Amino acid sequence: METITIHKAKTELSRLIKKACRGEEIVIARGKTPVAKLVPLHKTTQKRVPGLWKGLVTCTPDAFDPLTDQELKDLGFE
Repeated sequence: METITIHKAKTELSRLIKKACRGEEIVIARGKTPVAKLVPLHKTTQKRVPGLWKGLVTCTPDAFDPLTDQELKDLGFE
């Protein structure tokens, strides 16, 4: 994990964002005190796999039936 000063982060922001997108974490410090961390919003190395949850999630046949008046009341919809 790389630690850099705020001044250096401002001058090298584009390069730091590229490093974060590759999965690296960059600590930004005010002097020698760490104050922030630059990390990717999501891992770009993981790919989505269609059908990964197939057969693991089920619902009952009445799952999409309209709610009763009592169920709506219990949920706060009056």
